[in-house]
Amino acid sequence: MGTERKRKVSLFDVVDDTSVSAKLGRAGINGGAAAAAANPSINRWNGRPYSARYFEILEKRRTLPVWQQKEDFLRVLRDNQTLILVGETGSGKTTQIPQFVLEAEGLSNRSMVACTQPRRVAAMSVSRRVAEEMDVTIGEEVGYSIRFEDCSSHKTVLKYLTDGMLLREAMADPLLERYKVIVLDEAHERTLATDVLFGLLKEVLKNRPDLKLVVMSATLEAEKFQGYFSSAPLMKVPGRLHPVEIFYTQEPERDYLEAAIRTVVQIHMCEPAGDILVFLTGEEEIEDACRKINKEVNNMGDQVGPVKVVPLYSTLPPAMQQKIFDPAPPPLREGGPAGRKIVVFNLKMCSTDFNSREYYVNIRKAMLSGYFMQVAHLERTGHYLTVKDNQVVHLHPSNCMDHKPEWVIYNEYVLTTRNFIRTVTDIRGEWLIDIAPQYYDLTNFPSCEAKRVLERLHNKRERERAANRS
Repeated sequence: MGTERKRKVSLFDVVDDTSVSAKLGRAGINGGAAAAAANPSINRWNGRPYSARYFEILEKRRTLPVWQQKEDFLRVLRDNQTLILVGETGSGKTTQIPQFVLEAEGLSNRSMVACTQPRRVAAMSVSRRVAEEMDVTIGEEVGYSIRFEDCSSHKTVLKYLTDGMLLREAMADPLLERYKVIVLDEAHERTLATDVLFGLLKEVLKNRPDLKLVVMSATLEAEKFQGYFSSAPLMKVPGRLHPVEIFYTQEPERDYLEAAIRTVVQIHMCEPAGDILVFLTGEEEIEDACRKINKEVNNMGDQVGPVKVVPLYSTLPPAMQQKIFDPAPPPLREGGPAGRKIVVFNLKMCSTDFNSREYYVNIRKAMLSGYFMQVAHLERTGHYLTVKDNQVVHLHPSNCMDHKPEWVIYNEYVLTTRNFIRTVTDIRGEWLIDIAPQYYDLTNFPSCEAKRVLERLHNKRERERAANRS
């Protein structure tokens, strides 16, 4: 047999970079780019004249903070294989940096640029915005790829995709040869797929000197990432801060959900037109809040404008998630109060970069403020006893604890062959006295080991207070 069987390329194979570069450069510059070189009013990507809308958006793009550092970014990118970019929220990095990359010298052929997003809604919405900014058709020159949906074509030069989809592509193409530049956005969220991509791309970069990597984040421990990627250069882009007024309640609210709904209705009645965002903790609360807000506003009749209340959480189908981009409803009658869009969604704590241990402690205290009734104490017998009803329970096998904390709060009670508590968080006993002293009134507390522990903690806290007063 004169032919040899082709072996599949491995991630750890040493690849001749000249051959890879040749493959990526075969396409060359298409007719549209050639026409654009001769006539600046012609779109280089599709060969058609730019629309009036393109120039309107271009003026707004030029006001973004990241635009001011465009030349510096392109210079650093040309001189380095990896670049760490920290840009504050509102800087425009997610929409502009991939477009800058497309304009970079040596990147004008038909090799693709990939930009990862941790969530599918972001991949879809950002790609549509960028397609509008580039004055091209979504799914052609600019596309996106999410689970169960690939909106791209052979014309695509810029593709937004979830980090999980890029991992899936790497399984079939270990060296990711279709891409010339990969942009990892929202790196601070540290999803599992993003962390795996860090390790994968570090190996790919060794075997593909022609590949470039841009790691972007709003908040990031930049020094650690620089060290991980062989002292890659760091760029910082300032954000655009918007004025924010903060109002506090005079007293703690007994039911924060009802308080949030009441505040939304009050804003809708008294404030000028504009959307409202409501942050809640989970799917059940979000759906409940949406129903109650609609009911409250409908009961007011035509005294106020109509509302479009939209829930948003990760398990919603993509079509439902896209409703957050729908416009607010028009007034019920001509000259009547304006309509308003209200988006109710869950607050992702993972978007915060926790540089200090105190952040983690404060989050656990905040969780305890909402779940102080759902507490269990570890007894000497090795099982847990719930505080509110003295039920014997056990930690569910799916919990991620590497030890048995003395005190835990739990989100879910699971009754199978044994009584389990699931989704648990480690807390400290003294926090119960500080955060919910009325509920943990020891004079009305049932006799149990947890009561004896709390009594010791209460006495200790009283001694500390007395010492501070003296």
